[in-house]
Amino acid sequence: MISLCPALQEKFTGADAFEQILAMDGEIYRNFKGRKTLRFEHAGKGYFLKIHPGVGWQEIVQSLFNGKLPVLSAQDEYLAIRALEKIGVPTMTVAGYGLRGSNPAQLQSFIITEEIEAAISLEELVLQWRQLPPEPHVKRMLIRRVAEIARTMHESGFNHRDFYICHFLVEINWLTNNDCNGPSLHVIDLHRSQVRPYLPERWRLKDLAGLHFSSMEAKLTHRDRLRFISCYENRDIRETMQNFATRWIKIDRKAVKLYRKYLRQEGE
Repeated sequence: MISLCPALQEKFTGADAFEQILAMDGEIYRNFKGRKTLRFEHAGKGYFLKIHPGVGWQEIVQSLFNGKLPVLSAQDEYLAIRALEKIGVPTMTVAGYGLRGSNPAQLQSFIITEEIEAAISLEELVLQWRQLPPEPHVKRMLIRRVAEIARTMHESGFNHRDFYICHFLVEINWLTNNDCNGPSLHVIDLHRSQVRPYLPERWRLKDLAGLHFSSMEAKLTHRDRLRFISCYENRDIRETMQNFATRWIKIDRKAVKLYRKYLRQEGE
């Protein structure tokens, strides 16, 4: 099966449209084990194409042996985008999707998303804060918005599995105007995400520890952390610490462990 938005139906036509897409050239952003991400333009608009050529039985077995769920196709990201749309979390816009095959190890698939224009990753933004600290209200609004997104995702049974600040895109227009409605953040890179009726605690902890770890270079204050925690739990901080202290102690320990591992790797 293949589905394309009207604009891309003009570019990829005929019975071999799937093959045309798999053979696309463009600016390569990632190419690992045949899984390729590239950017291309059509009619003055930018798109990102992710190609999954089939993982093979060896990778499936190895992932399962290591206690990980293998990513078999672009279907995971396609369904994750639709799930976020349903709960009102801004993400990527699907412009095309295709899947063919029945053998799990040999599925061929792709997903095309519209480029989120004039945006910067939250990771890039906070690194800039080292030279140019943000206005306090800007930082508070970003912290609150990230916490609201995390809470909305987790309450719906959605976990990201790569929940780092580099996977939030901030619209530069908001950084310039500081709209009082709050920052427009888009959650991206959803190929490992999972959707369930209810989110198990261990997956909640993994997501939040990843987020905490990835924000350590932002040099957030203790008050900043408490603000995030209070907003995420949707309770005042005193009630939160009474009812959820154990959760946040575990998250902090996991995040510190990840950060120490990162520092060791950087020093090698």
